[in-house]
Amino acid sequence: MQPKHPSESRTLMTDMVLPSETNPINNLFGGELLARMDRAASIAARRHSRRITVTASVNHVAFNQAVPLGSVLTVEAAVSRAFRTSMEVYIDVWMEDRFTGERSKANEAIYTFVAVDENGKPTEVPQLEPETEQEKERYAGALRRKQLSLVLAGKMKPNEATELKALFLDSPD
Repeated sequence: MQPKHPSESRTLMTDMVLPSETNPINNLFGGELLARMDRAASIAARRHSRRITVTASVNHVAFNQAVPLGSVLTVEAAVSRAFRTSMEVYIDVWMEDRFTGERSKANEAIYTFVAVDENGKPTEVPQLEPETEQEKERYAGALRRKQLSLVLAGKMKPNEATELKALFLDSPD
């Protein structure tokens, strides 16, 4: 399989926050935002792998800014790293100011997807070749995040987590 570039999986979904999607103080429900992020991330993972993909985990979510009724949101998702059968997908959520049109980052998340065949068995995915500085940073961080997740789940011994050890052993303090 030929390695792919993150831009090949990039997915942008733009939508408006409607009254039925808000809480009593007229901000977007967190669960509604999670669903939007899951859909965009699923499309990005599918574009990268050209396979059926399933959500394996929601690794990180930051609700940094409330999203008011009527806001225009853009959910941007791209595969940040591909492993054997899994892909980390990094999601940025942008909100447009209703009056100026300026975009600001409202939220972010990191999901993991697994590519499966027609029988639901995990299947290999193409590797990723990051190009921009941000893509390279997210690519490098993905291995540390994966190792931390495996250690916390008891699926990897801490002394085997080479990327995590390097964080502490290579630090000047």
